[in-house]
Amino acid sequence: MEIETYKLGEMLDSFNYQQVQDELEAILEKGCSLVIDMTACSYVSSMGLRVLLYSKKVAASKGNNCYLVGVNDEVKDVMDVTGFNNFFEMYDTMEDFLKNH
Repeated sequence: MEIETYKLGEMLDSFNYQQVQDELEAILEKGCSLVIDMTACSYVSSMGLRVLLYSKKVAASKGNNCYLVGVNDEVKDVMDVTGFNNFFEMYDTMEDFLKNH
């Protein structure tokens, strides 16, 4: 299984969601699974959550997966409250991800 990694910046919000979505889509169009490295990301808006879910759905439609790595506690809390945590396999570090894949 081919896997590509995408590193998010500090925020995923209404100002950059379209660019991030386009970049994630370009990776997924290659037919590979995706690891979104969120280590540097401290804020995800509702539009950002939408981008993550969309990426997961696109990956699944191609028989691939979308994983999240390095999600900080504040973003995890939002994902827990909204139920988004149920859609993603999340890992604390890239090392943890690699051990399991």
